[in-house]
Amino acid sequence: MRSITWNLFLGLVVAVIASGGCGSDSGSFKVVLTADDQMKFDQTTIEVPAGAQVSLTLKHVGKMSAKQMGHNFVLLDEGTDLNVFALAAASAIQTEYIPANQKKKVIAHTRMLGGGESDTVVFTAPAPGTYKFICSFPGHYTTMRGDFVVG
Repeated sequence: MRSITWNLFLGLVVAVIASGGCGSDSGSFKVVLTADDQMKFDQTTIEVPAGAQVSLTLKHVGKMSAKQMGHNFVLLDEGTDLNVFALAAASAIQTEYIPANQKKKVIAHTRMLGGGESDTVVFTAPAPGTYKFICSFPGHYTTMRGDFVVG
C-alpha cells in the first residue's frame, strides 16, 4: 500500500513540474481589441490574471486615417481621473495624445492607429483590481472606454 501511495505522490510531482509549476506563474495572456469609425471598442471589459504577461493587440477596423479618426489603447492606473487625463491628452498631439504630465498614470498604451492598422503592446498585468482603459484621441474617451479587470 505504501508503494502505491509513494508512486501516486511521485506521479503528481512529475505532473506539476511538467505543467510549469504551481501557484504564482500566471503565464501569458493574449487579447485582441478592435476599434472602428463609430468610436467604439468591441469589448468594454477585459479580464486577465494578476501577474500575467499580457499581449494586447489593437486593430483599427475602420477606414478613416489617424488624423481623422485615430484610435489607441491606454490602460490607466487605478484612481486616475478620466476627465483630467483626457483634457491633458487632447493637447498632446506631439506625443500621440499621451500627455507627458500624466505619463506616470499610464500602465501601457499602443500607438495611435488609422483605419486598417494594428499595434501590439506587451506588459505585465498589475495587481488585482479594476483599471480603466480608453482611447485618448480628443473626445473619444466618452464612448471608447472600458474596465480592465485583474483577478
